Amino acid sequence: MIIAILALQGAFAEHQQMLHKLGTDSVLIRNLPDWQDFIGRDEPKGLIIPGGESTAMKRIMRDENLVEPIRSAIAGGLPTFGTCAGMILLSKKIEGSDAESFLGDAAMDVVVRRNAYGRQLGSFYTEDSFGDDSSAEEKVPMTFIRAPFIVEVGDSVKVLAKVDGNIVAVRQGNLLATSFHPELNDDVRVHKFFLSMI
Repeated sequence: MIIAILALQGAFAEHQQMLHKLGTDSVLIRNLPDWQDFIGRDEPKGLIIPGGESTAMKRIMRDENLVEPIRSAIAGGLPTFGTCAGMILLSKKIEGSDAESFLGDAAMDVVVRRNAYGRQLGSFYTEDSFGDDSSAEEKVPMTFIRAPFIVEVGDSVKVLAKVDGNIVAVRQGNLLATSFHPELNDDVRVHKFFLSMI
């Protein structure tokens, strides 16, 4: 198994460290040749889109001719995990914006609120339940940094976590998204959950 990590900005190195802990190979994607090498490999694959700044990431992806190849791979079923800004890029709609979704028809059927917890001072840490079983008593660490949360979900979206009533983790088919940054803690369970989708 090989996981591509979009390494344009944000906490991509931390995601790579988490995958290393789980004994999973990964490659950093900075340009089209990196992506073509990755997509040509004959083994199960996944993609992680880390936190950062979603508009800056989109601009760099456009400059590097990565938008269409990534979009078509995700539409074709490539398991993809987005954290924070990655959640915004995977969502169908940003609340209060008419901007077209990065993924078009392949996007998660969710409406996301950007910077829902405020700016840098709105960053915080908590622990809460995560996973398919809403009665799960095990809690995972959750670090939020200028984080979005989801204000609306479609019928095919499974809510995996809520904090203070706000949706902070969802899954739809081959897509997983979290408002928080699991890569900034030592707990590997969220990454393990993603690997189980591949």
